[in-house]
Amino acid sequence: MRRHLLIVLIAVLGLLAGCASFPDEGPRDWQDKIEGQGELGGPPSVADPQEGDGDSGGGGGSPQQGGPQVAAGCVDPDPQVVATCLDPVGAVAVLPNGQAALVGERATGRVLRVERDKEPVLVNTVPVDTTGGGGLTGLVLSPTYAEDQLVYAYATTPEDNRVLRLAPHEPPKPVLTGIPKGPSGNAGALGVDAGNTLLVATGNAGGAPPESLAGKVLRIDTLGRPAPANPDPASPVLGTGLAAPGGICTDATTQSAWVTDRAGSRDVLYRVRPGPLGPPAWTWPDRPGVAGCMARPGVIAVALERATALSVLRPAADGSFTGAPETLLTGVYGRLTAATLGSDGLLWLGTSNKAGGTPVPSDDRVIRIQPPSGGGASRA
Repeated sequence: MRRHLLIVLIAVLGLLAGCASFPDEGPRDWQDKIEGQGELGGPPSVADPQEGDGDSGGGGGSPQQGGPQVAAGCVDPDPQVVATCLDPVGAVAVLPNGQAALVGERATGRVLRVERDKEPVLVNTVPVDTTGGGGLTGLVLSPTYAEDQLVYAYATTPEDNRVLRLAPHEPPKPVLTGIPKGPSGNAGALGVDAGNTLLVATGNAGGAPPESLAGKVLRIDTLGRPAPANPDPASPVLGTGLAAPGGICTDATTQSAWVTDRAGSRDVLYRVRPGPLGPPAWTWPDRPGVAGCMARPGVIAVALERATALSVLRPAADGSFTGAPETLLTGVYGRLTAATLGSDGLLWLGTSNKAGGTPVPSDDRVIRIQPPSGGGASRA
């Protein structure tokens, strides 16, 4: 009898093993969450009682229940890390397939094509000057990238701040020049709005004249000409009132555009509108270093450089906010700069741990993760 039962048990176990399936690497619907970190899927955690607490200013901080495995040189065991050993990242533009992206290094001006398990490939180099927080700080695909393969960059050059067009196998070509350059406030950002025109957020260059292109949201076509729907059709200026913008993003569904700004005594988030930007939609009095942003229905995610985290806000239908933002990924990847959404719905982030943080061996990095989901309204 015992032998008969043993044979049956072995047969049942064999059937169960034959039905099992295991997910491969790459995007998947199910991901571990960081304990206490809400909806955002975090890196696989390996509890190690010998491992000390991570430094919140570095790139290898530990989640609350054990941290990610430690990188060895440029090899990072975190499956959500796409590229390693880069210079501090100024901007990321995801390619249409959602698997690869173009990454702009802020201080070197290099534009690299990155993809998981592949070596970065140099695509172009933009001449840059890092004076006053400048460098290569904006990167976006042409609205008609599938046809023209063009990319646009925002950069501080030795002469000025400008928008450049990058074409395959060609040097960068100026599209919009003469944006003032100053001792501070030189960072800028790029986005695309509903009309397939370019949105350009410019810094105030440390106090440039109000009639200049500094401290503005500009809206131009891909040749650098003012968009016809601007308040003044002869001017590229759409909105005014920026100091040191960190990112600009558009919700493709609602067509609402948002811009982050480091406005002196506080960090802020504006909803882009014609004319003066008006009161901020949200403010951070503790100045966490707002940088790039991502917008999708019911959620805006803002990369925080100084606070080494991701801030998540949930706007109501009218664009208003209530309650406090949710803070995710605190200290997990260190100083976050770029943030953008891929065609497959995944969030791409870039880090700047070599520029003021505590880098791990694989820094600086580009990360591809599942974004927080929208809630339709902010939490009370």
